Amino acid sequence: MKRLFLIPMLFGLAQIVFAQSQTTANDYTRYELLDPSTQSFRILYEVTATKPGILYYYNALRKGSEHKVDSVKDLRTGKKLEWLIVSGTDAKKAGYLEADETGEYLQVHLAHAIPNNAEYRLLIDKTYQDTKSYFTENNRIVFERPLGIKRNSIILPFGYEIVKCNYPIQVSMESDGRIKASYINSGPAAVPLRIEGRKLPTTVNLKLEKREYAYTPGEERDKTKARLNYEVPERAHQTREIVYFLQQPETHSFSLYHDYTETREGENNYLNVVRAGSKASNPSALNLDTGQPLKVETLKGNQLAEKGIKLDEEITPETEVIVIWYDTVQKGQSTRLRIEETYTDPNRYLMAGNEFVWDRSFGRPHNTVVLPAGWFLTANAIPATIDSTPDGKISLYYMNYAPDEIDVFIKGRKR
Repeated sequence: MKRLFLIPMLFGLAQIVFAQSQTTANDYTRYELLDPSTQSFRILYEVTATKPGILYYYNALRKGSEHKVDSVKDLRTGKKLEWLIVSGTDAKKAGYLEADETGEYLQVHLAHAIPNNAEYRLLIDKTYQDTKSYFTENNRIVFERPLGIKRNSIILPFGYEIVKCNYPIQVSMESDGRIKASYINSGPAAVPLRIEGRKLPTTVNLKLEKREYAYTPGEERDKTKARLNYEVPERAHQTREIVYFLQQPETHSFSLYHDYTETREGENNYLNVVRAGSKASNPSALNLDTGQPLKVETLKGNQLAEKGIKLDEEITPETEVIVIWYDTVQKGQSTRLRIEETYTDPNRYLMAGNEFVWDRSFGRPHNTVVLPAGWFLTANAIPATIDSTPDGKISLYYMNYAPDEIDVFIKGRKR
Protein backbone atom coordinates (compact mmCIF):
# COMPACT_ATOMS: atom_id res chain seq x y z
CA MET A 1 0.00 0.00 0.00
CA LYS A 2 1.42 3.36 -1.00
CA ARG A 3 1.71 5.96 1.73
CA LEU A 4 3.06 9.48 1.61
CA PHE A 5 4.51 10.95 4.79
CA LEU A 6 4.45 14.64 5.63
CA ILE A 7 7.07 16.38 7.74
CA PRO A 8 5.67 16.28 11.31
CA MET A 9 6.11 20.00 11.87
CA LEU A 10 4.18 20.87 8.71
CA PHE A 11 1.49 18.31 9.49
CA GLY A 12 1.09 19.84 12.93
CA LEU A 13 0.65 23.25 11.34
CA ALA A 14 -2.09 21.82 9.10
CA GLN A 15 -3.89 20.64 12.22
CA ILE A 16 -4.10 24.21 13.44
CA VAL A 17 -4.73 26.09 10.22
CA PHE A 18 -7.06 23.84 8.23
CA ALA A 19 -9.87 22.96 10.62
CA GLN A 20 -12.71 22.27 8.19
CA SER A 21 -15.99 20.77 7.26
CA GLN A 22 -16.32 19.83 3.60
CA THR A 23 -19.01 19.95 0.94
CA THR A 24 -19.07 18.11 -2.36
CA ALA A 25 -20.96 17.93 -5.66
CA ASN A 26 -21.15 15.85 -8.85
CA ASP A 27 -20.08 12.57 -7.20
CA TYR A 28 -19.74 9.66 -9.66
CA THR A 29 -18.35 6.19 -9.02
CA ARG A 30 -17.22 3.63 -11.58
CA TYR A 31 -16.85 0.07 -10.21
CA GLU A 32 -14.77 -2.25 -12.38
CA LEU A 33 -15.25 -5.84 -11.22
CA LEU A 34 -11.97 -7.75 -11.44
CA ASP A 35 -11.50 -11.51 -11.86
CA PRO A 36 -14.14 -13.15 -9.63
CA SER A 37 -11.52 -15.25 -7.86
CA THR A 38 -10.00 -12.07 -6.38
CA GLN A 39 -13.32 -10.77 -4.99
CA SER A 40 -11.86 -7.33 -5.76
CA PHE A 41 -13.00 -4.32 -7.73
CA ARG A 42 -11.39 -1.13 -8.91
CA ILE A 43 -13.11 2.13 -7.94
CA LEU A 44 -12.74 5.30 -9.98
CA TYR A 45 -14.37 8.03 -7.90
CA GLU A 46 -14.94 11.48 -9.36
CA VAL A 47 -15.85 14.15 -6.83
CA THR A 48 -15.94 17.94 -6.71
CA ALA A 49 -14.88 19.64 -3.48
CA THR A 50 -16.84 22.90 -3.09
CA LYS A 51 -15.94 24.34 0.31
CA PRO A 52 -13.96 27.59 -0.21
CA GLY A 53 -10.63 27.82 1.54
CA ILE A 54 -9.95 24.14 2.22
CA LEU A 55 -6.55 22.67 1.33
CA TYR A 56 -7.29 19.03 2.18
CA TYR A 57 -10.03 16.71 0.96
CA TYR A 58 -10.98 13.59 2.96
CA ASN A 59 -12.45 10.44 1.43
CA ALA A 60 -13.74 7.75 3.81
CA LEU A 61 -12.36 4.24 3.19
CA ARG A 62 -15.22 1.82 3.71
CA LYS A 63 -15.03 -0.48 6.72
CA GLY A 64 -14.92 -4.21 5.99
CA SER A 65 -12.91 -3.78 2.78
CA GLU A 66 -9.19 -4.25 2.19
CA HIS A 67 -8.22 -1.11 0.32
CA LYS A 68 -5.32 -0.02 -1.85
CA VAL A 69 -5.12 3.55 -3.14
CA ASP A 70 -3.38 3.82 -6.50
CA SER A 71 -3.53 7.54 -7.30
CA VAL A 72 -5.41 10.83 -6.94
CA LYS A 73 -5.61 13.20 -9.90
CA ASP A 74 -6.51 16.86 -10.31
CA LEU A 75 -9.05 16.69 -13.16
CA ARG A 76 -8.40 20.27 -14.28
CA THR A 77 -4.65 19.88 -14.79
CA GLY A 78 -4.41 16.10 -15.15
CA LYS A 79 -1.61 16.08 -12.57
CA LYS A 80 -1.31 13.65 -9.67
CA LEU A 81 -1.81 14.92 -6.13
CA GLU A 82 -0.14 13.89 -2.88
CA TRP A 83 -2.18 11.80 -0.49
CA LEU A 84 -1.93 10.01 2.82
CA ILE A 85 -4.02 7.33 4.55
CA VAL A 86 -4.83 8.45 8.08
CA SER A 87 -6.93 7.15 10.95
CA GLY A 88 -10.20 8.82 11.81
CA THR A 89 -8.58 10.12 15.00
CA ASP A 90 -5.71 11.69 13.04
CA ALA A 91 -8.11 13.11 10.45
CA LYS A 92 -10.03 14.85 13.22
CA LYS A 93 -6.81 16.13 14.78
CA ALA A 94 -5.73 17.40 11.36
CA GLY A 95 -8.89 19.48 11.16
CA TYR A 96 -11.55 17.29 9.56
CA LEU A 97 -14.22 17.77 12.19
CA GLU A 98 -16.69 15.26 10.68
CA ALA A 99 -14.28 12.29 10.82
CA ASP A 100 -15.38 9.01 12.38
CA GLU A 101 -12.60 8.20 14.83
CA THR A 102 -13.10 4.46 14.28
CA GLY A 103 -12.53 4.69 10.51
CA GLU A 104 -9.75 5.38 8.01
CA TYR A 105 -9.54 8.22 5.52
CA LEU A 106 -7.72 9.16 2.38
CA GLN A 107 -6.33 12.64 3.00
CA VAL A 108 -5.68 14.45 -0.29
CA HIS A 109 -3.44 17.52 -0.35
CA LEU A 110 -4.93 19.90 -2.92
CA ALA A 111 -2.54 21.87 -5.12
CA HIS A 112 -4.13 25.10 -3.84
CA ALA A 113 -6.88 26.22 -1.50
CA ILE A 114 -10.30 26.41 -3.17
CA PRO A 115 -11.04 30.04 -4.16
CA ASN A 116 -14.41 31.69 -3.65
CA ASN A 117 -16.85 30.99 -6.52
CA ALA A 118 -14.78 27.95 -7.52
CA GLU A 119 -14.58 24.19 -7.11
CA TYR A 120 -11.87 21.52 -7.10
CA ARG A 121 -12.44 18.39 -9.20
CA LEU A 122 -10.71 15.14 -8.20
CA LEU A 123 -10.37 11.57 -9.49
CA ILE A 124 -9.54 8.95 -6.86
CA ASP A 125 -8.33 5.57 -8.13
CA LYS A 126 -8.43 2.76 -5.56
CA THR A 127 -9.03 -0.99 -5.33
CA TYR A 128 -11.11 -2.79 -2.72
CA GLN A 129 -11.22 -6.46 -1.83
CA ASP A 130 -14.60 -7.11 -0.24
CA THR A 131 -15.83 -10.67 0.09
CA LYS A 132 -19.28 -9.57 1.25
CA SER A 133 -19.84 -7.25 -1.72
CA TYR A 134 -18.41 -9.33 -4.57
CA PHE A 135 -18.70 -13.11 -4.61
CA THR A 136 -19.78 -16.18 -6.57
CA GLU A 137 -23.14 -17.87 -5.92
CA ASN A 138 -24.70 -20.73 -7.91
CA ASN A 139 -22.25 -20.27 -10.81
CA ARG A 140 -23.07 -16.56 -11.00
CA ILE A 141 -21.00 -13.60 -9.94
CA VAL A 142 -22.81 -11.22 -7.58
CA PHE A 143 -22.08 -7.58 -6.80
CA GLU A 144 -24.25 -6.64 -3.83
CA ARG A 145 -23.54 -3.36 -2.09
CA PRO A 146 -25.49 -0.38 -0.70
CA LEU A 147 -24.46 2.62 -2.82
CA GLY A 148 -25.06 6.07 -1.38
CA ILE A 149 -23.48 7.98 -4.27
CA LYS A 150 -26.23 9.07 -6.67
CA ARG A 151 -24.46 8.35 -9.97
CA ASN A 152 -22.78 4.98 -10.53
CA SER A 153 -21.67 2.49 -13.13
CA ILE A 154 -20.68 -1.16 -12.66
CA ILE A 155 -18.54 -2.89 -15.27
CA LEU A 156 -18.59 -6.68 -15.34
CA PRO A 157 -15.42 -8.69 -15.95
CA PHE A 158 -14.66 -9.44 -19.59
CA GLY A 159 -16.73 -12.34 -20.89
CA TYR A 160 -19.69 -11.95 -18.51
CA GLU A 161 -23.30 -10.92 -19.20
CA ILE A 162 -25.85 -9.29 -16.90
CA VAL A 163 -28.66 -11.70 -16.03
CA LYS A 164 -30.31 -9.90 -13.11
CA CYS A 165 -30.42 -6.45 -11.50
CA ASN A 166 -32.81 -5.14 -8.84
CA TYR A 167 -32.62 -1.45 -9.86
CA PRO A 168 -33.39 0.23 -13.24
CA ILE A 169 -30.18 0.54 -15.24
CA GLN A 170 -28.80 1.51 -18.61
CA VAL A 171 -26.70 -1.18 -20.30
CA SER A 172 -23.93 -0.61 -22.83
CA MET A 173 -20.75 -2.26 -24.05
CA GLU A 174 -17.32 -0.80 -23.35
CA SER A 175 -14.81 -0.46 -26.19
CA ASP A 176 -12.95 -3.51 -24.84
CA GLY A 177 -16.09 -5.69 -24.85
CA ARG A 178 -17.01 -5.49 -21.16
CA ILE A 179 -20.67 -4.95 -20.26
CA LYS A 180 -21.52 -1.83 -18.26
CA ALA A 181 -24.57 -1.07 -16.11
CA SER A 182 -25.20 2.53 -15.01
CA TYR A 183 -27.90 4.42 -13.16
CA ILE A 184 -28.87 7.64 -11.40
CA ASN A 185 -30.48 7.50 -7.96
CA SER A 186 -32.88 10.38 -7.37
CA GLY A 187 -34.14 9.09 -4.03
CA PRO A 188 -33.00 10.15 -0.53
CA ALA A 189 -31.68 6.71 0.50
CA ALA A 190 -28.81 4.54 -0.67
CA VAL A 191 -29.61 1.93 -3.33
CA PRO A 192 -29.23 -1.68 -2.05
CA LEU A 193 -27.87 -2.71 -5.43
CA ARG A 194 -27.56 -6.36 -6.48
CA ILE A 195 -26.28 -7.31 -9.92
CA GLU A 196 -25.81 -10.90 -11.04
CA GLY A 197 -23.64 -11.94 -13.96
CA ARG A 198 -23.04 -15.16 -15.88
CA LYS A 199 -20.05 -16.26 -17.91
CA LEU A 200 -20.59 -16.25 -21.67
CA PRO A 201 -19.38 -18.97 -24.01
CA THR A 202 -15.84 -18.29 -25.19
CA THR A 203 -17.11 -18.30 -28.78
CA VAL A 204 -19.24 -15.17 -28.27
CA ASN A 205 -18.17 -12.13 -30.31
CA LEU A 206 -17.42 -9.24 -27.90
CA LYS A 207 -15.91 -6.89 -30.45
CA LEU A 208 -17.57 -3.46 -30.37
CA GLU A 209 -18.42 -2.00 -33.74
CA LYS A 210 -17.92 1.75 -33.54
CA ARG A 211 -20.68 3.62 -35.33
CA GLU A 212 -21.78 7.18 -35.87
CA TYR A 213 -25.37 8.15 -35.14
CA ALA A 214 -26.57 11.65 -36.03
CA TYR A 215 -29.62 11.91 -33.76
CA THR A 216 -29.35 14.29 -30.80
CA PRO A 217 -31.79 14.63 -27.86
CA GLY A 218 -34.84 16.73 -28.69
CA GLU A 219 -34.36 16.40 -32.44
CA GLU A 220 -37.19 14.96 -34.51
CA ARG A 221 -36.51 11.48 -35.85
CA ASP A 222 -38.34 8.85 -37.83
CA LYS A 223 -39.82 6.67 -35.09
CA THR A 224 -41.06 4.11 -37.59
CA LYS A 225 -37.49 2.81 -38.02
CA ALA A 226 -35.00 1.30 -35.60
CA ARG A 227 -31.97 3.42 -34.69
CA LEU A 228 -29.42 0.98 -36.11
CA ASN A 229 -26.32 3.04 -35.33
CA TYR A 230 -27.49 4.46 -31.99
CA GLU A 231 -24.92 4.29 -29.17
CA VAL A 232 -26.33 4.42 -25.65
CA PRO A 233 -24.97 7.54 -23.90
CA GLU A 234 -24.18 6.90 -20.24
CA ARG A 235 -26.58 9.30 -18.55
CA ALA A 236 -25.08 8.83 -15.09
CA HIS A 237 -21.70 10.21 -16.14
CA GLN A 238 -23.06 13.41 -17.67
CA THR A 239 -22.47 16.52 -15.55
CA ARG A 240 -24.61 19.09 -17.35
CA GLU A 241 -26.92 20.77 -14.87
CA ILE A 242 -29.11 23.86 -14.97
CA VAL A 243 -30.98 26.01 -12.43
CA TYR A 244 -33.83 28.34 -13.48
CA PHE A 245 -34.94 31.26 -11.27
CA LEU A 246 -38.39 32.43 -12.40
CA GLN A 247 -38.92 36.18 -12.19
CA GLN A 248 -42.39 37.65 -11.64
CA PRO A 249 -44.65 36.19 -14.38
CA GLU A 250 -45.63 39.50 -15.95
CA THR A 251 -41.97 39.93 -17.02
CA HIS A 252 -41.98 36.57 -18.88
CA SER A 253 -38.35 36.35 -17.73
CA PHE A 254 -36.15 33.92 -15.84
CA SER A 255 -32.49 33.98 -14.92
CA LEU A 256 -30.47 30.79 -15.01
CA TYR A 257 -27.07 29.27 -14.68
CA HIS A 258 -25.88 26.06 -16.27
CA ASP A 259 -22.68 24.13 -15.58
CA TYR A 260 -20.72 22.12 -18.11
CA THR A 261 -17.37 20.28 -18.19
CA GLU A 262 -15.35 20.38 -21.40
CA THR A 263 -12.94 17.45 -21.83
CA ARG A 264 -12.25 17.58 -25.57
CA GLU A 265 -8.68 18.48 -26.43
CA GLY A 266 -8.38 21.70 -28.47
CA GLU A 267 -11.76 23.22 -27.54
CA ASN A 268 -11.75 26.87 -26.48
CA ASN A 269 -15.37 28.02 -26.62
CA TYR A 270 -18.86 27.01 -25.55
CA LEU A 271 -21.83 27.81 -27.79
CA ASN A 272 -25.25 28.47 -26.34
CA VAL A 273 -27.80 28.77 -29.15
CA VAL A 274 -30.72 30.98 -28.09
CA ARG A 275 -34.03 29.19 -28.70
CA ALA A 276 -36.42 30.68 -31.23
CA GLY A 277 -38.96 32.85 -29.42
CA SER A 278 -36.59 33.66 -26.57
CA LYS A 279 -34.49 36.73 -25.92
CA ALA A 280 -31.24 36.41 -23.95
CA SER A 281 -29.65 39.21 -21.93
CA ASN A 282 -26.94 39.81 -19.33
CA PRO A 283 -24.79 36.79 -20.22
CA SER A 284 -21.72 36.08 -18.08
CA ALA A 285 -19.51 33.08 -17.36
CA LEU A 286 -17.02 31.73 -14.83
CA ASN A 287 -14.27 29.18 -14.97
CA LEU A 288 -15.47 27.10 -12.01
CA ASP A 289 -12.01 25.59 -11.53
CA THR A 290 -10.47 29.00 -10.81
CA GLY A 291 -13.40 31.30 -10.04
CA GLN A 292 -12.22 33.70 -12.75
CA PRO A 293 -14.67 35.44 -15.16
CA LEU A 294 -14.56 34.52 -18.84
CA LYS A 295 -15.01 36.54 -22.04
CA VAL A 296 -18.58 36.35 -23.37
CA GLU A 297 -19.93 37.53 -26.74
CA THR A 298 -23.43 37.52 -28.24
CA LEU A 299 -23.24 36.94 -31.99
CA LYS A 300 -25.94 36.90 -34.69
CA GLY A 301 -26.10 35.77 -38.31
CA ASN A 302 -22.98 36.67 -40.32
CA GLN A 303 -21.02 37.53 -37.16
CA LEU A 304 -20.79 33.81 -36.43
CA ALA A 305 -18.95 33.06 -39.66
CA GLU A 306 -16.68 36.06 -39.14
CA LYS A 307 -15.60 34.57 -35.79
CA GLY A 308 -15.17 31.11 -37.28
CA ILE A 309 -18.17 29.72 -35.37
CA LYS A 310 -19.84 26.71 -36.98
CA LEU A 311 -23.18 25.17 -35.99
CA ASP A 312 -24.81 21.84 -36.80
CA GLU A 313 -27.93 23.72 -37.85
CA GLU A 314 -28.44 26.24 -40.64
CA ILE A 315 -27.34 29.77 -39.72
CA THR A 316 -29.88 32.48 -40.59
CA PRO A 317 -29.76 36.26 -40.01
CA GLU A 318 -31.87 35.64 -36.87
CA THR A 319 -29.64 32.92 -35.42
CA GLU A 320 -28.32 34.15 -32.07
CA VAL A 321 -25.52 32.43 -30.17
CA ILE A 322 -23.86 33.29 -26.87
CA VAL A 323 -20.18 32.38 -27.12
CA ILE A 324 -18.06 31.77 -24.01
CA TRP A 325 -14.31 31.83 -24.58
CA TYR A 326 -11.80 30.00 -22.37
CA ASP A 327 -8.23 28.71 -22.52
CA THR A 328 -7.79 25.87 -24.98
CA VAL A 329 -8.18 22.48 -23.34
CA GLN A 330 -4.90 20.58 -23.40
CA LYS A 331 -4.46 16.81 -23.62
CA GLY A 332 -5.39 15.11 -20.34
CA GLN A 333 -7.00 18.26 -18.93
CA SER A 334 -10.54 19.62 -18.65
CA THR A 335 -12.40 22.84 -17.84
CA ARG A 336 -15.57 23.31 -15.78
CA LEU A 337 -17.75 26.25 -16.87
CA ARG A 338 -20.68 28.12 -15.36
CA ILE A 339 -22.76 30.22 -17.76
CA GLU A 340 -25.32 32.72 -16.45
CA GLU A 341 -27.94 34.68 -18.38
CA THR A 342 -31.49 35.99 -18.35
CA TYR A 343 -34.14 34.84 -20.82
CA THR A 344 -37.43 36.45 -21.80
CA ASP A 345 -39.90 34.05 -23.39
CA PRO A 346 -43.58 35.15 -23.48
CA ASN A 347 -44.55 31.97 -25.34
CA ARG A 348 -43.37 29.53 -22.65
CA TYR A 349 -43.65 31.59 -19.45
CA LEU A 350 -46.80 33.66 -19.07
CA MET A 351 -49.96 34.36 -17.08
CA ALA A 352 -53.19 32.46 -17.86
CA GLY A 353 -55.99 33.84 -15.72
CA ASN A 354 -54.75 33.95 -12.13
CA GLU A 355 -52.00 31.35 -12.67
CA PHE A 356 -48.59 31.47 -14.24
CA VAL A 357 -47.69 28.74 -16.73
CA TRP A 358 -44.17 27.47 -17.39
CA ASP A 359 -43.90 25.02 -20.30
CA ARG A 360 -40.37 24.16 -21.41
CA SER A 361 -38.39 21.10 -22.49
CA PHE A 362 -35.28 19.97 -20.60
CA GLY A 363 -32.52 17.91 -22.18
CA ARG A 364 -30.00 17.82 -19.33
CA PRO A 365 -29.99 15.12 -16.65
CA HIS A 366 -30.07 17.61 -13.73
CA ASN A 367 -32.62 20.45 -13.77
CA THR A 368 -33.95 22.77 -11.06
CA VAL A 369 -36.73 25.37 -11.28
CA VAL A 370 -37.16 27.95 -8.50
CA LEU A 371 -40.61 29.58 -8.42
CA PRO A 372 -40.95 33.37 -8.20
CA ALA A 373 -41.17 34.97 -4.75
CA GLY A 374 -44.69 34.93 -3.34
CA TRP A 375 -46.07 32.12 -5.53
CA PHE A 376 -47.11 28.56 -4.66
CA LEU A 377 -47.27 25.44 -6.82
CA THR A 378 -50.63 24.28 -8.24
CA ALA A 379 -49.55 21.85 -10.99
CA ASN A 380 -46.46 19.89 -11.99
CA ALA A 381 -46.60 17.30 -14.81
CA ILE A 382 -43.17 15.63 -14.66
CA PRO A 383 -42.39 14.10 -11.24
CA ALA A 384 -39.92 16.21 -9.25
CA THR A 385 -38.56 16.43 -5.73
CA ILE A 386 -39.68 19.63 -3.99
CA ASP A 387 -37.88 21.78 -1.45
CA SER A 388 -37.77 25.37 -0.18
CA THR A 389 -34.86 27.76 -0.69
CA PRO A 390 -33.42 29.63 2.32
CA ASP A 391 -35.51 32.68 1.37
CA GLY A 392 -38.76 30.65 1.19
CA LYS A 393 -39.18 30.07 -2.54
CA ILE A 394 -40.42 26.71 -3.83
CA SER A 395 -37.78 24.69 -5.68
CA LEU A 396 -38.42 21.70 -7.97
CA TYR A 397 -35.64 19.29 -8.97
CA TYR A 398 -36.01 17.10 -12.06
CA MET A 399 -33.77 14.09 -12.58
CA ASN A 400 -34.03 13.20 -16.26
CA TYR A 401 -32.83 9.60 -16.55
CA ALA A 402 -33.58 9.17 -20.24
CA PRO A 403 -31.17 10.36 -22.95
CA ASP A 404 -33.86 12.60 -24.39
CA GLU A 405 -35.90 15.67 -23.46
CA ILE A 406 -38.71 15.91 -20.93
CA ASP A 407 -41.52 18.45 -21.33
CA VAL A 408 -41.79 20.22 -17.98
CA PHE A 409 -45.14 21.87 -17.26
CA ILE A 410 -45.63 23.95 -14.09
CA LYS A 411 -48.45 26.20 -12.85
CA GLY A 412 -48.57 28.42 -9.78
CA ARG A 413 -50.71 30.99 -7.99
CA LYS A 414 -50.02 34.05 -5.86
CA ARG A 415 -50.03 33.44 -2.10
